[in-house]
Amino acid sequence: MSVIHPRAASTESCEPVPFIDLVAQYQTIKEEVKSAVDRCFESQTFILGDEVAALETEIATYCDSQFAIGCASGTDALILALLAAGVKPGDEVITSPFTFFASAGAIHRIGAIPVLVDIEPHSFNLDPEKVEQAITSRTAAIMPVHIFGQCAEMEPLWRMSAAHDIPIIEDSAQAIGAEYRGRRTGVLGTIGCFSFFPTKNLGGAGDGGIMTTDDPEIAARLKRLRVHGDLGGYNHVEVGFNSRLDALQAAVLRVKLRHLDAWTEGRARNAERYCELIEANGLSDVVKVPTILPDRRHVFNQFTTRVVGGQREKIMKSLKEKQIGCAVYYPIPLHLQKCFAYLGYQPGDLPEAERACAEVMSLPIYTELPASHLERVVEGICMALGRQSNLVFPKAVAQLQRRAA
Repeated sequence: MSVIHPRAASTESCEPVPFIDLVAQYQTIKEEVKSAVDRCFESQTFILGDEVAALETEIATYCDSQFAIGCASGTDALILALLAAGVKPGDEVITSPFTFFASAGAIHRIGAIPVLVDIEPHSFNLDPEKVEQAITSRTAAIMPVHIFGQCAEMEPLWRMSAAHDIPIIEDSAQAIGAEYRGRRTGVLGTIGCFSFFPTKNLGGAGDGGIMTTDDPEIAARLKRLRVHGDLGGYNHVEVGFNSRLDALQAAVLRVKLRHLDAWTEGRARNAERYCELIEANGLSDVVKVPTILPDRRHVFNQFTTRVVGGQREKIMKSLKEKQIGCAVYYPIPLHLQKCFAYLGYQPGDLPEAERACAEVMSLPIYTELPASHLERVVEGICMALGRQSNLVFPKAVAQLQRRAA
């Protein structure tokens, strides 16, 4: 019987490992995208129109919602959704402090008050118990953020929504295709909000967003609000926004939507490989891999680890010196951002969010990430910690050993 020995990865390669590589993705769909863009130029229809309508239908089908309404960005999706749900100036909206700025920024922009509550340490998502404690007579909406591509714990939020007659606005900017108990984001609340920023799992060739809902009245209002509150024929029944989705964006997104599930599976495979290698190389005492919760489909918009023991900056500095991509999402929680000082939060008020900001480190996860690059990331972490790397996929070695036997 031959013996399979774990191989040591070469430390000689200096090929950069980008945090994300959109060029690699484009190369796989170049001709499809060019054809879609040419179709738009041939029609000379660039704002809304048939391409946007088709994308809306396809996204609604993908999310299993009755309606999907395109808009100009993920931020606009949140703003429009809050307004369509009836949130008014002075109302309170409960959301997470551990998220991209737009979540709370959209609440502030319409004159409402962001109420920031702490997160669960294992998922980085809203802690339902903290949400319940924060509900008051002024609470007009709850905005869970499905951070990094994994759904928040929705069942207790549903109970609160029903008990207090409070709508749920899903911030699904990072989570298209994510599932909770077999249902996809976008139908887990009153309105779902998605971003098509180019680095998202479903990213456009610029800004774009979309909202999903099963409520026909809300859908009609969202359609009005994105075009200055116009019912049609210059009949403006309320003051809305100029937040229309470009046909070019819709055409590109329709191409990419056909590949989304395959890309998501690729991200999941890379996540599994990271988990195997981090454990096999004895890094689990320092680098804590993401927790995948039961009854979820995690789509890994980011592969976000926790680095404990104060080692994060050391590791990131070493990785960057080796041209290995890594990033921190997010270094400052929203309750401690200068622009939200008026809310009155102090350091220590939301300890789990603050601890997450001090520990998180995201690694490259995109579908086209070569195995050699993934290994080089883990090797780089080993080197940063002064440890010997043993870079081999344990499952692959076990399979080879069984075949050899």
